[in-house]
This record gives sequence, C-alpha cells and structure tokens, in this order.
Amino acid sequence: MRSFLVALVLCACSQTLFAQTPAAENRPPYHDLAQAALKDERAYQLLESLTTEVGPRMPGTPGDAAGVQWALAKLRELGFEVSTEPVRYPVWERGVETCEVIAPFPQKLTVTALGGSVGTKAKGLRATVVEFPDYAALVAADEAMVKGKIAFIANRMTRSRDGSTYGQAVIARSLGASAAAKKGAVALLIRSIGTDATARTPHTGMMRYDNTPTRIPAAALSNVDADLLSNMLKRGKPVQIQLRLDARVRKADYTGMNVIGDIKGAEKPDEFVLIGAHLDSWDLGTGALDDGAGVAITVAAGALVKEHIQQSGKPLKRTLRVVLFANEEQGLYGGNEYAAVRKESIKQTHVIAAESDFGAGRIYQIDTKLPAEQLIRLAPLLQALAPLGVPFGNNDASGGPDLRAMAQAGVPVAELAQDGTAYFDIHHTAADTLDKVDPELLKQNVAVYAVFARFFATDW
Repeated sequence: MRSFLVALVLCACSQTLFAQTPAAENRPPYHDLAQAALKDERAYQLLESLTTEVGPRMPGTPGDAAGVQWALAKLRELGFEVSTEPVRYPVWERGVETCEVIAPFPQKLTVTALGGSVGTKAKGLRATVVEFPDYAALVAADEAMVKGKIAFIANRMTRSRDGSTYGQAVIARSLGASAAAKKGAVALLIRSIGTDATARTPHTGMMRYDNTPTRIPAAALSNVDADLLSNMLKRGKPVQIQLRLDARVRKADYTGMNVIGDIKGAEKPDEFVLIGAHLDSWDLGTGALDDGAGVAITVAAGALVKEHIQQSGKPLKRTLRVVLFANEEQGLYGGNEYAAVRKESIKQTHVIAAESDFGAGRIYQIDTKLPAEQLIRLAPLLQALAPLGVPFGNNDASGGPDLRAMAQAGVPVAELAQDGTAYFDIHHTAADTLDKVDPELLKQNVAVYAVFARFFATDW
C-alpha cells in the first residue's frame, strides 16, 4: 500500500509539473541537457550509419561482426572508454524457404522460417494442413487429427501501446512446434506474430524445442497469407502444401561480443548506471527499430551526458555505462553473460539499469523497480522529465529482455516506456528499415534517456 500511495503522489506531481511552463529562473533539473537533446541530430545520424554501412546483424554472420566493429569505432569517436567481453552462442542460418499450396487451389505463400527451426529435407515435404484457432486448441487436439499433417496455428495478435498482447500471442511461435510434434505433425505453420493486416511480409522470431525427441520444421506465414490459407480451408477440401526450409544450426559454438562504453564517475567509478540496447538484429530487414534505434538512443544519450559534464563543470558521481548486448534475438545471450560474469558483485555495483528495445515511439511514462521507500527520491527526476511529457507510471518494471538476469539478481531497473502501438506491424520483418523511424520522436527518446542517466549517475 505504501508503494502504491507514493507512486500515486509521484504521478500526480509529475503531471502537474508537465502542465506548467517553468520560468527561466525556476527551470527543472537538467533542463539544458534535455533541450540540447531535443535539438541534437546524432541519434538519427548513428542509426542511418548503422543501417546503411552495416545493415542486418544476424548473430554469427559477417553483419554481426561488422556491427561490433562499427560500435567500437563510434563509441571511441564519441569519447567513451571502450571494452568488449566475449559471448558464446550457436549460429543458426535461414537458407532457402518456400511454401506453396499444391491443391486444391495452387498458389505460392510468403513464409519465413522461425529462428532455431530445423529444416526439411532438401526437396522439402508435402502434407495436408489442419488448422487450429490458437496454441491451446492444438495442445487439446486429438492426435489422430494431427498425425502426418502440417499443423497451422491461426491466432491473430492485436495492437496495444505497451506490447502486452505480444506476450499473449507469442506462445504459438515459441512452443507450437514441440506441441505439434507431440501430436505427430510433420511441420508447423503459424500466422505471423505481428499486427499488420495488409503487408505480405512474414514475421520471424525465435522458437524453441522442449525435450520432445522429434523436432519438426517451423515457419510463419504473413498475415495476408494466413488469411488466404484459412479461406482455402473453409471450403472443406483437403489443402495440400509443399514446404521447403533449409534452416539449420551451422556452427555450435561462436564467439560474439558485448560492446561496452563507459563515462567514468569521479567519486564512485566502480558503481554503474547502465543504459543499453542489443546490437544484433534479424536478417530480413536492416534492424532499424529492432534494435538499431535503441543503440542510437543510448549511445547518443551517453554522448550528450559527456558533453553536459564538460559544459556544466559538474562531473558524474558514478560511471555511466552504455552496453550494446550481443545476440538478444536468439536467446538473450549477451544480457545473460553480462550478469553471469558479475554474479558476485552486480547487485552491489549496479545502481540501476534501463534498456531501449521497443522501437522509437514516444516515451510516455517511466516505470521503475525500486524499494518502495526510495520512490520519493525520484521527485527531482520527475521534475526534469515533466517537460518531456513523461510522468511516473508504476513500480513494476522488468527493465527489458537483456536486463532480465540482472533484475533477477536484484539490480534495480527502470523502463522508459515507449508507445509501441504500431511497433509490431514491422517487428522481425523485411520492413524493419530506417524509413520507419521518426527523427523527432527519436530525439525525445534521447532526451529522456540522457536526463535519466545524468540523474542516477550524479544525484541519486
């Protein structure tokens, strides 16, 4: 109850402040830093550079290695103290992927293999399709209904600002193949886990096999093609599909890199305020929103804080650390490794952490996971964020995927919540490209992250 009351007070306070226009002599903390960020073009320039000069950064590919070198060069250029740490993981590759209806209505379907999937035989496989409205229906189905067929899960994801509907829909992608294999299916097709209704761009994403001995190929149809397949099945005739996936694990053990950039604190250099993003991406687009935007936001925010130190003459108390994590997309490898190598000290040395991994929509609130008695100390930060339109939300933050292991180890986390209403229209698709990023919204993100980082590294 105490936590709820404090949060209520903070929320009301921040909303009241936002409604006011502060006089010059009564400006909120770090007003000059926020204003500088709102005018700064660096984040968009970084993102344009990353998507143009590197492009897709699939883990274990030349693009992944090029992304690491790009990050090292940019961080050094911007004045960070730079280091790397090795991260080991298997390398999965996509290969050729085709899908077509053979009968009764011959047509090609757009499809993409799910990350981690096994492939078909070289010539593919051919089988009839059985449709299920959702994952639960597949799990409940009689084995005789599924055996020898391609299971098709047709659940449709809906939009939400906070992305909560993704968690409800993604189980079909994550666990569908193993559930189908247990029923004797020869392959799995799913409706893409995405909210676009008209684009013929399938959404990839990671799946996993449980301890079921049989592993079957798994792929996603675009929403348009999933509709087409459902319409065919409504005719009551057997629909036969030819599916070919050349997906495989190419290398069982590859060494990637977490890239770390530090701005050292003057009083407590061994205490860290961490902001970060994941450097890798899927291979279909150029990884602009997922997660090039997060890379650009956090690197630009760190650079602005460094400049603010020089201009204000007020050093950081603690070290501000920007971490660009390796291979988030295929298993949170970078974030897990970062926490594992610091297991004995991370709770004591990391003051707070926040990750940008939800595109570049406007940040509309700040959520935290702090001891309830510390929430009242956020008041100056909320004063600084109020002109940016960012009130306090709640104290139930998870921090972001790469911070999950840190949060479980007891590190306080925050979420600078972005509007993701349209994010899943292009998530994990070939449409994840630079043109989807609004430069002005990107600046607002940078301003919020810069103020957040400056506050915790200096005033907390």
